[in-house]
This record gives sequence, structure tokens and C-alpha cells, in this order.
Amino acid sequence: MVETLKEKLDKIEKEYCEIDDALGRSETLADSVLLCDLSKRRKEIQLIVEKYRAYRNFEKEILSLKELMVSDNAELAQLALEDKKEYEAKMEILSRELQALLIPRDPLDSKNVIVEIRAAAGGEEASLFASELYRMYTRFLETNNLKITLLELNATDLGGVKEIIFSVEGNGSYGMLKYESGTHRVQRVPKTESSGRIHTSTVTVAVLVEPEDVEIAINPGDLKIDTYRAGGHGGQYLQKTDSAVRITHIPTNTVVACQDERSQLKNKQKAMKILKAKIYDAIQRDRRAQIASDRKKQVGTGERCEKIRTYNYPQDRITDHRINENWHNITAILDGDMKDIINKLRNSEIYDECDKSFKLRNENI
Repeated sequence: MVETLKEKLDKIEKEYCEIDDALGRSETLADSVLLCDLSKRRKEIQLIVEKYRAYRNFEKEILSLKELMVSDNAELAQLALEDKKEYEAKMEILSRELQALLIPRDPLDSKNVIVEIRAAAGGEEASLFASELYRMYTRFLETNNLKITLLELNATDLGGVKEIIFSVEGNGSYGMLKYESGTHRVQRVPKTESSGRIHTSTVTVAVLVEPEDVEIAINPGDLKIDTYRAGGHGGQYLQKTDSAVRITHIPTNTVVACQDERSQLKNKQKAMKILKAKIYDAIQRDRRAQIASDRKKQVGTGERCEKIRTYNYPQDRITDHRINENWHNITAILDGDMKDIINKLRNSEIYDECDKSFKLRNENI
């Protein structure tokens, strides 16, 4: 481990000890804001301190082993050498993990998001799989105590969805879902297929950061707002008033429509929410493109690369093509058990700025 890294870790450990001392003082306990801030910071650096202390303990053990390695007892010296090699290997892993932990987090990870799921190639089978992906995400998000609000739904007669848009609120929403942007491919025998042939269908998923009002301002003069009578699924009341809203952002030619609510005002509010997220996403993608050429991998950047994941039913296998990882038990995963997939993608995303390679990060949901 280089000295500059050790110096930084020493400072973090010192800060950790100072926070522990402060948390034990009565004046800190009486100040709820200070107590919250210190507790939050302690939690942020706790894992770093624990790993750094483990690293230093191995250093001390190796010093003791070096003394045994020069012993006249050949068997004892050999055992000491083997232990030294084992400890050095563990230290190397800890060093990589510490480097990864010191990399600043993505500031967008804590943001709320808007998720769009659309059936692509495959007709009704793609629509059915789109509804299954929606169910997978909602179950996964509910287990992580995140709030889901349906914004727009375009359903089919057979229970599928051509398009579904929903918002997710709660700390870490974007960090949890940003890896899902892209094309999801499913290979299976459709229920409507009498000959038993395997079909391949695709569904696209877009995960858009929901910006705060202070982060993005839209000039009302840049908007074209149309109202019309809603159609499709949703009940006969949709046809009685001009409740549906379509908003066009003229400078970017971004179009958003919403007809899910009875109220024109509510549809307009939902449409504006989606519109802001789309424009903000375009801005963020432009920024990410400037640094993308320096990356060896693109995981979780929101880029809509083709075929990020394949769900192969005949082989009961899910493959994420960005990291070449496979998982089995499709039924459980589509029932919301996505934790291992997200963790693998999260670990693969960590980019080591020291030698331009990806490092392991011990960070799990």
C-alpha cells in the first residue's frame, strides 16, 4: 500500500475516533442535528476503518512471522513462510477494497427515479414479459422499503403492458435501479404457441433520475401543451372529458403524454414530472459521454446499449452480458429476488482511478 493512501486512511481513522468521542458527550446527545450528522458520517467511514485496522493487524502478524522464518527449526520456519504468504494475499485484497471504498460515490445514487418499461420486439409476448419485469421490480423495491407510484399504463387485452411508467421514491432509488437501463431479452415458449417453438422477445427499460426543481428549469414558453380525450384501457369515463395531456418540449422535441388520471391537472402534473426526468437524463448522458471513452466497462451509466440481459427459460438461466455472469432460478428472480444481480453489477462498476481498472468493492444491499 502506497504511503499517500496510508496517510489518507490514518486521517479517516483519526476522524472516526474523534466522532466516537463526540458521540459520548452529553452536549452532542442534546443536539439532534449534530447527533444525526455525526452518526451518518460514522456509518459512512466505519467499513473503511474496519478494513484498515484488519490490514494493519496483518502487518503486525507478518513482522512476527519474519522473526520465526529465521528460526533454526526448519519446520517452524516453513509454517511461518506459508502463513506470511497467506497474510500478504489477504492484505492485497484489503488494499484493493480500501482503494475502491475511497472512490467518491455517484452523487445521483440517492435520487428518486422514473422508470419506463416498454414492449419492443415480439408482439404480445413482449408485452407479457414487460408486465413480468414490472412485477419483478415492484417486489424487489418493496423489500427495500422504496415507494412506487404508477404514472402511466398502456395495457393489453391479455394482461401484458405495451408501456408502463412509474416513479420510485426513497434513499438510494437510482443507485438500486440504474443498472437496469437497456434491452432485456427473453427466450421461451409463449403460452399462445401451440407448436412449442421458442420465441425471442425484447423489452426496453429506461431509468431516469427525477430532478429537483432547483436542478432543472423549463421555460413555459418552450412547451406546447395539447389536451384530448383519453382512449384505450381505463374505463368509459376517460372518453367523456378532455382529460389526457400531451406536452412537447420544443427545443429538444421531447414529447410526453399522460391519460391515467380523471383530472386534466393531475395528468399535466404527471406529464411534467416525466418530461423533466427525460430532459435531465439527456443532460446527464451528455456529461457521461465525455468520460465514457476512458472507461473499460460501462455498467450502470444509463446508456441504452442493446441486450444487457437475457432471460433463457429453457435453460433456467439469466445472463447479464455486461459482466458475463449467470444466475439460475428465473422464477425466484422474477419474483423480486434481484439482490445478487444488483450486488454483482455494483461491484463491477467500481472504477479504480489509480491504474484504470475495475476493483472489487465489498458493498452489498
